[in-house]
Amino acid sequence: MPKMVDADARRTELAEAAWRVILRDGLERASVRNVAREAGLSMGSLRHYFGSQTELLAFAMGLVTERARRRVRALDLASCGPRQAAESMLSEVLPLDAERRAEAEVWLALTGKALVDPILRALRDEAYDGLRELCERSVRALVESDGAVPGLDVDLETERLYAVIDGLTVHAVIRPDLASTETVKAVLARHLAGLCRRA
Repeated sequence: MPKMVDADARRTELAEAAWRVILRDGLERASVRNVAREAGLSMGSLRHYFGSQTELLAFAMGLVTERARRRVRALDLASCGPRQAAESMLSEVLPLDAERRAEAEVWLALTGKALVDPILRALRDEAYDGLRELCERSVRALVESDGAVPGLDVDLETERLYAVIDGLTVHAVIRPDLASTETVKAVLARHLAGLCRRA
């Protein structure tokens, strides 16, 4: 009897193989042939799940976003104040451990390709819109709890927080010697503290 394969699980395995190729050899080497080899499959088997390299890379890009969303959703924030909740949620999208660093490296590689690929561009825009929304929700929660500094401009502070998160991600990937995990955490904490009333 033929072995049953979970199609979603196989797609995820193939996307993870694409990540490994991208991380080890660069995006330009993430061809269907190389990813199939990395996954231990034939090209025909890979094409059963992804009809093109673009489909494969789009799924790989979407997997980065989905994993970050899953981590944020899994947080138990019931007993957290708005500042602690913001710090916890935003930390899940920053490259603070090996897994999230790999995700960020893959994300940045694919974001570069999104400049010339409309399918990847749409995924990039959707993910960045989600990050901006998370930043806005965090700032609004501070304001609504009366924990923010008086007169705080929600729109402007959303953009600043969004830029901080994006910048920290880029710096941590490009120069981890300067943007260590401790530094990234400290910058985020200091930025959020600056939005809050002094106790």
